[in-house]
Amino acid sequence: MNRFVGMLLVFAAVIAVIVFACAGFYLAAGWLGVGFNAISNAIFGTTGWSRAAVYFGASVANILTLLLVVMMISGSLLTVAERKWSAMIQNRIGANRIKVFGSPLGGIPFLAADALKMLTKERVEPRGRNQFLYFLAPALAFAPVFALFAVIPVGMGISLSEITGQPASAALDPISLQAAHPDVGLLYVFAFASLQVYGTALAGWASNNKLALLGGVRASSQMISYEVSLGLSLVGCMIAYRTLRLDDMVVAQGQAVLGPIPAVGILIQPIGFLVFFASAFAETKRAPFDLPEGESEIVGYFVEYSGMKFGLMFLAEFIEIVVLSGIVTAVFLGGWHPYLFEGWLQSNLSQFWFASVGAAAFIVKMVLMMWLQITIRWLLPRFRFDQIQKLCWKILLPAALANVFVAGAALLIDPSMQLLAAIGIVTLVIVAVITAAVGRAPAPEAGHAAAHAAAGH
Repeated sequence: MNRFVGMLLVFAAVIAVIVFACAGFYLAAGWLGVGFNAISNAIFGTTGWSRAAVYFGASVANILTLLLVVMMISGSLLTVAERKWSAMIQNRIGANRIKVFGSPLGGIPFLAADALKMLTKERVEPRGRNQFLYFLAPALAFAPVFALFAVIPVGMGISLSEITGQPASAALDPISLQAAHPDVGLLYVFAFASLQVYGTALAGWASNNKLALLGGVRASSQMISYEVSLGLSLVGCMIAYRTLRLDDMVVAQGQAVLGPIPAVGILIQPIGFLVFFASAFAETKRAPFDLPEGESEIVGYFVEYSGMKFGLMFLAEFIEIVVLSGIVTAVFLGGWHPYLFEGWLQSNLSQFWFASVGAAAFIVKMVLMMWLQITIRWLLPRFRFDQIQKLCWKILLPAALANVFVAGAALLIDPSMQLLAAIGIVTLVIVAVITAAVGRAPAPEAGHAAAHAAAGH
């Protein structure tokens, strides 16, 4: 009981830290926007508020706080979290050999050890490699994933005066925790996500290694295949929320359908969620979809990379986990809507602190999705390559196509999304019943049990 209470206190303390960190992110965006506006007035000899200067300053702050702090630190810590969580699943002790003043500190020192090892490791390069493409591949594997987080809306938009306490022009755009606000939204996600295949393909081909080439071909065929179902899985959400922008989708998930039930994406599009999650999981090339790196069959497309070049490809996989969690949170889990006591929080907190709580809710949902991905990675065995392709072309793709037609027909009949929400609830119930039925252990056969009893077992 004491341990349970202690865990609750730790979780509450962590959530409080995240809330105050998100408040700091808003303050950084607001005050950097004010600073850039002052610089613009000094350079051009103008007075008042410049929408472009404020927006540019807030975007720079969001790049520093969201991409370099939230995304990079989360991805780096996942390298340690995977060791600890996998140890818990396998009932063993995780990374604890490096200690500071006698304490393992949860395995965090291993992060510094890994970084130091990759930065100082001897550089070994294969003969006959294509020099330019060999060095370009790690950058192409990492850069598109890094850029994807720019369009993820971590926090809602609030006025500049709410952040800084200074009177500001009402014509200014709200300041939100989102680095970029392109109108294309999800199309930006599809475009940059598809670029990563070039990094894996070039890494295998430019290394002048047959095993690396085989891994690159496997990775290319797997990633290109699942991009089809990945794109189709989100079409239903585009139709339902009538937008491509991720921040507008989060706002739309705050409206109520079927009484007080909110229009959260996983309720409106449960099949879209399942197809997207499975397809995106395959895009990360992690177990059970890790055939491009299957150690028991081939060594992988980055077998000829060492040091920090390997580190970029290794870190890119964990950054993909963070990006996938952010997209799932924004599109299917309500984004920054805390839902629990949301009305009470909005009426009793200022706009600034309510936005900070909402951003913290977004990050907490992201962490839960990261935990789910690592749990799946250590629970399921590796699929065969033919099973991976059949799952995509014979199951996920037909399901995504059927989901698009059902969603379109339901919205034509009832544009208020109530019919679509009802279909989603029925679908969730059916999936839960099938999962429970399939997951039941079979009863032991009578003859088999009698044989064991006779043998004295």
